[in-house]
Amino acid sequence: MTRPGTSLFDLRTPSPRHPGLDAARGLAVVAMVLGHTLDALLSPEMRAHPWVQQYWTLRGITAPLFLLVAGFAVVAALGTSRERAGQMMGRRLRRALLLLFLGYFVHWPGWGTVHWLGWGEELRALLFSFDALQCIGVSLGVGAIVLALARGTWTRAIALAVLAVGIPLASTWAWGAAAPGPIELRQAVGMPGSRFPLFPWAGFFFAGALTAHLSRALRPGWPQGLALGTLGAGLLAVTSRLSADWSPTSAWLVAFRVGEGLLVLGAINLLPQLLTRPLAPLGRASLWLYVLHLPVVYGWAGTAGLAGRVGPTLGLPTALLVGITLLAVCYGIAWLGQRLGRSGRKTPDSSAWRARPLPVEGGARS
Repeated sequence: MTRPGTSLFDLRTPSPRHPGLDAARGLAVVAMVLGHTLDALLSPEMRAHPWVQQYWTLRGITAPLFLLVAGFAVVAALGTSRERAGQMMGRRLRRALLLLFLGYFVHWPGWGTVHWLGWGEELRALLFSFDALQCIGVSLGVGAIVLALARGTWTRAIALAVLAVGIPLASTWAWGAAAPGPIELRQAVGMPGSRFPLFPWAGFFFAGALTAHLSRALRPGWPQGLALGTLGAGLLAVTSRLSADWSPTSAWLVAFRVGEGLLVLGAINLLPQLLTRPLAPLGRASLWLYVLHLPVVYGWAGTAGLAGRVGPTLGLPTALLVGITLLAVCYGIAWLGQRLGRSGRKTPDSSAWRARPLPVEGGARS
C-alpha cells in the first residue's frame, strides 16, 4: 500500500505492508517478463531444449504467486484494526476499477480490426479477454467489500475460507452455468481458452488473503517465514497423496500451486534482506512492468510487437538479453514517471488539482 503523499510511481519508497511481499512480486515479475519474451522469440529448436522445458514447468508458479501475494497484501495492510477495512474500501474499489480499465486497455485490437471483424462475438472475445489484471481487479473489489462487512476475527476467517475453498470447488459448476451467457460473462467466469477466469483463479487471491489473516499475529520475517513454509509444505504433501488433475477447473491444481506459492513466500521471508531487497523496486513497479511490456512483446492496436517482427527465431542467450533489456527499459520508464510525478508535486498550485494517489497491485500472465 502506498503511503499518503507518495506518488503512484514512487518506486524508491519502502513498502510498509510486509518485508517479503514486494520481493516476492519482484521475483514473479522478472519471471513474467523473461517468460513472455522467451515464449515469443525462442526458435523451435531451442524451445525443445531440456533446460527450457524445465523452465516452462517452473514458470507455472508466476501468475499464482502474483494473485496469492496480492490477496496477502490486502489483508496484511489492515493490521489489527477492525475499522480500517471500511475506511479503505473506497480506495480499494477505485484501485479495482483502475486494474479493470488497464486490463482491457492492453487488449485493444485497434480500429482496423474493429472495422474488419464488425460487432460480433469474435470481436467481443478480443475486446473482453479476461486476463490477470481483470481477475485481480474483480477479486480486489469483492475482497474489499467482504473485509469491510466481516469485521470479527472468526467471521472474517470464515468468509475468506469460503471464498478461497469454494471458488475452486465450484469452478466446474460455474463454467457450466455461464455457458449459455454472453461471451463477456463466459470470459470472466470461465470457458475453454479463457486466460484467467475468476473460477478458479480468484481462489489464489483469497487463499493469500486467508493466509495473511491467519498469520497476522506472527511477526514478519523468520516467524512468518517458518509458518508459511510449513503450511506450503503441508499443502504439497496433501496434494501429493491425491490424484493429480491438471484441468483448468481443477481445485487440486489450485491447492498445489498455493502450496508452491507459500513455499516461495516463506523462503523470501527467511532469506536475508540483503538478497531480497534488490527485487523490491521491481515488485512495487510490477503493474507498470506488466502494462508496458505486453505491447512491446505481443503488439497493440494493430501494431506488431516482437512476436510479430522477430518471431520464434532467436537462441537462448540472445532472447535472454532481449528480455533483460526490456525489463530494464520498462523499469526505467516507470522510474521516469515517478520523477516527473515528484517534480509536478513541487509546483505551488499543484495541490489544488492533484488527485489522491491510488495504490495498485500487479499481476502477470502465466
